[in-house]
Amino acid sequence: MHLLCREGLAAALAAGAGYADARGLLTRWEYLGAKHGRPSDVTQTEDLGISLRVLVDGAWGFAATARPTREAVLATAQRAVANAREAARFRRQPVQLAPEPVVTARYETPRQQDPWTVSLSSKLDLLVRVSELLEQEPAVRVGEARMGFRTEEQVFLTSEGSVIDQTLHWAGCGIAATTTGPGGIQRRSYPSSWLQWISGGYELLDRYDLLSHAAQCAAEAAALQQADPCPAGEFDLILDPQQLTLQIHESVGHPLELDRVLGGEANYAGTSFATPDLCGSLQYGSPLVTLTADATLPEGVATFGFDDEGVAAQKWSLVEDGVLRSYLTSREYAGVVGEQRSRGTMRADGWRHVPIVRMVNISLEPGREPLSLEELIADTKHGLLMSTNRSWSIDQRRVNFQFGCELAYEIRHGKLGRLLRNPTYQGYTTGFWNRCDAICDAREWSHWGIFNCGKGQPPQTAEMSHGSSPARFRQVNCGVS
Repeated sequence: MHLLCREGLAAALAAGAGYADARGLLTRWEYLGAKHGRPSDVTQTEDLGISLRVLVDGAWGFAATARPTREAVLATAQRAVANAREAARFRRQPVQLAPEPVVTARYETPRQQDPWTVSLSSKLDLLVRVSELLEQEPAVRVGEARMGFRTEEQVFLTSEGSVIDQTLHWAGCGIAATTTGPGGIQRRSYPSSWLQWISGGYELLDRYDLLSHAAQCAAEAAALQQADPCPAGEFDLILDPQQLTLQIHESVGHPLELDRVLGGEANYAGTSFATPDLCGSLQYGSPLVTLTADATLPEGVATFGFDDEGVAAQKWSLVEDGVLRSYLTSREYAGVVGEQRSRGTMRADGWRHVPIVRMVNISLEPGREPLSLEELIADTKHGLLMSTNRSWSIDQRRVNFQFGCELAYEIRHGKLGRLLRNPTYQGYTTGFWNRCDAICDAREWSHWGIFNCGKGQPPQTAEMSHGSSPARFRQVNCGVS
């Protein structure tokens, strides 16, 4: 693909582009599932294509092809330039790219076991056995087990001279038990309410050992049928890292994507309250709250060597000691907030789509003082501990939200009490994060991968991880869904 990408760049420059980059991408997918003791999903795909992005008269143009031939790539370059010329008629101001060093580099995701060497029958046998174990619990109507794997081999070249080869590997797995009865429809998941994804390989299946957790997952789903509904009122709320994953994603990650802040995302999922005039002064959270973006996080699913503009992976603070400090940026948007270089957050969903600003791995830093979850519970007189996301909703400026969880436990006088079903909590973004008064230390820290974040028009999906330790938020409005 190197030669085809080079020829595409040359054709784009000859046609009038002032800048061009080319991406060649081969993607291999496998997604498997089982329920009721038999396979339910067997999907295997391979996808190959080349795209070109160009700047002409200060406007972007983009085109892509699924045909890896010289003729198709040259025609794609011509189409990208024509698209840019048409877009230039409507631009308000020319695109200015932040400078970026020219690099020649290779990067590959570390992994311990190649999933493509494990037979399909072995994978399906495991999933079938897990689904059978889940449904041995009489209350369970549906027991599901799933796993997925993806590998991307990418070639990226720019007219500035960068040449980057990347191979990225991902793996995911998870189980769920669904019950029906007096408590309505209840679902309990392991290890999360979506597949737990990592950058890595089949070693994920050994780590989470789905077989040994099936019985507990099913028992908790059954217990929710007899659990009391979550009481309504203001409670001191402890969230575990699984639920904090969605809280971080929706109320920190999306609001700080700079294209969304500046209005480029307005007609799909809204804009953001966190405008550039507030950067450096907005008290986003309490002084305990530091949130970092990190595209170098080991096993993070948004961990890579370079983004889809050829910018090297970085780590930086978005919110530091509670104050908004930075954004997720691109080469085009970095200068708008006074930064000299992109933060490296431009990513595309495959070769068919143009790169857009996407959050990388974003995490709540652990507490600085020694504090275990057990000690945090003991320090809570009357509260709730909520775990595992079930539903979410947030407004078009990422301010007001409501989240539902799979289960909660009441906390009375520093001890876990009764199991509760259908718990929810509500708030507004800065008010909620400013109510954070305790974060467990690094011993309790873990990160959880999301693989289906939607953004853009045409819609794209992307992957990222969010890490945290359990944290407490004072006097949060809670209730029952």
